[in-house]
Amino acid sequence: MKPLLPGATLGVMGGGQLARMFVHAAQRMGYFTAVLDPDAGSPAGRVSHHHVQADYLDEAGLAQLAGHSQAITTEFENVPAQALARLAGQRPVAPAAAAVAIAQDRAAEKAHFTRLGIACAPHAVIVTPHDLAAVADELLPGILKTARLGYDGKGQVRVRSRQELATAWDQLGRAECVLEKMLPLAFECSVVVARGHDGAMVHLPVQHNVHRDGILAVTEVFDGCLPPAQAARAVEATHAIAAGIGYVGVLCVEFFGLADGSLVVNEMAPRPHNSGHWSLDAADVSQFELQVRTLAGLPLVQPRQHSPALMLNLLGDLWFAPAGAERTPDWAAVLALPGAHLHLYGKLGARPGRKMGHLTVTGATIDAVRTTALQAAQVLGIAGF
Repeated sequence: MKPLLPGATLGVMGGGQLARMFVHAAQRMGYFTAVLDPDAGSPAGRVSHHHVQADYLDEAGLAQLAGHSQAITTEFENVPAQALARLAGQRPVAPAAAAVAIAQDRAAEKAHFTRLGIACAPHAVIVTPHDLAAVADELLPGILKTARLGYDGKGQVRVRSRQELATAWDQLGRAECVLEKMLPLAFECSVVVARGHDGAMVHLPVQHNVHRDGILAVTEVFDGCLPPAQAARAVEATHAIAAGIGYVGVLCVEFFGLADGSLVVNEMAPRPHNSGHWSLDAADVSQFELQVRTLAGLPLVQPRQHSPALMLNLLGDLWFAPAGAERTPDWAAVLALPGAHLHLYGKLGARPGRKMGHLTVTGATIDAVRTTALQAAQVLGIAGF
């Protein structure tokens, strides 16, 4: 691919916070941007040079986005793969529709991991009542997940018995599901990799994650944050997953570290990821600049982390704590803390569970970072960690 140099227009499907941060990165590098999103008040649409307000499958909207853009990416995996395929007939699209389609289907995703010989949690795909009856006893207790359109803990039910499994499948509308065996976790981690059109790959350091209610709450990144052997295996597996589908773009793969020292892959996201947001403040190349570089066909350089970092996810619940009445969090007190970097996403209304922003804390040592992050959490009403 001939590189698209600054001055070109880069398009993105979706107008949420990931697209907003991509737009900011592209504009900082001198690109124009275009966003397609049906929401007139979308965070990315309001800061982009062009906002195409249309549904993701609207033919006229897709044509308008293609008309503005020299290349197009996506901000989240639930943009219809067929829309990306249509755009690819007119403009370079990265990641490709086929790669996004795999990430949209948990069953296809796990089949991809298995083909590559990468261990994932024992599981069963449930499509019919016969599949339900055939579930092996050793998969219980487990987590029943819809095969499609599940994220941040949505479309998931924990089940302990066959009766609970049957009830949960009914609750999920008897949609195609994947039952995953619950495993004894020691930690959760993720790797963000960028792969270019030429197959070149770079990655961010392995990230240690803490989830609450299925939503990422805390990410820590520093030397030694994870056992070195498992961190190296996570990077190797992520590279293999990206290469195995000829991926172009930024890809995040999440892993479970088990109590016995083994590592299993959980899922992949064909885009920048919440756990990589720290790179905006603590690395010389962020995940969003990597997204710009892969889309535009620019050279990839290995990001260097210059400070230990800890990121706190800021959910809409903070606007209603502690008494339940809506309020504005005490940003002044947070910003008085050394090394605190506040990122709010420009969303027009807070509600519980909605991702409103993130706070990254950097410092000279991880102990100093943790101390400051715990102070920020106390100010905001976030549970300790």
